[in-house]
Amino acid sequence: MRRMILRILATLALAALVPLAASTAASPASVRVQVVDPAGVPVRDAVVELDRSGGYRGGAIRFPWHMAMAQKGQEFVPGTLIVARGSSVAFPNLDRVRHSVYSFSKAARFSIDLYGRDQSRTQKFAIAGSVALGCNIHDWMNGYIRVVETPYAAKTDHNGYARIAAVPYGSYGLTVWHPRARLPGGEFKRSLTIDTGSIAQRVQMRLR
Repeated sequence: MRRMILRILATLALAALVPLAASTAASPASVRVQVVDPAGVPVRDAVVELDRSGGYRGGAIRFPWHMAMAQKGQEFVPGTLIVARGSSVAFPNLDRVRHSVYSFSKAARFSIDLYGRDQSRTQKFAIAGSVALGCNIHDWMNGYIRVVETPYAAKTDHNGYARIAAVPYGSYGLTVWHPRARLPGGEFKRSLTIDTGSIAQRVQMRLR
């Protein structure tokens, strides 16, 4: 009788471990990518993207930051903005002078006429890719919008690190983009398999 009870308890314990192991295996991963130049100096404001093989099939892509690029101090702020394809971006003018916004990029060709302080304009970005922005009045103003088709995207900080959380296991294409990268389209690409809870990558990128 005692052996039978022990056997039953062992079977129940094993059954309890199986779903726990499956749950652990299915847990999303955390991916950290550092981007540096050939001298090892961190590259700031590089966009890191993870595109799953077969494409993203989830719901609407939403990022925690505002879909807005302000004109402040006669600069575009932030200088680089990540948005999901199909997003509308606001361009509020926070300066005392008038500004315009234009782009000749393949992913978005448009022109917004001059508008004044505390006014705002919006533009929709329907095609994935890189969009370089300018102002017709202030030639030194440059901004960049990276339009993506994945929720797994982030921008590098001052130490060159981009962190992407809650990434499901699987095969991905890793893309690192920077407007001054000496690469076709400004993009570095490699394949990446995510099969563990924490992934670290280091990418070297030569800038103009």
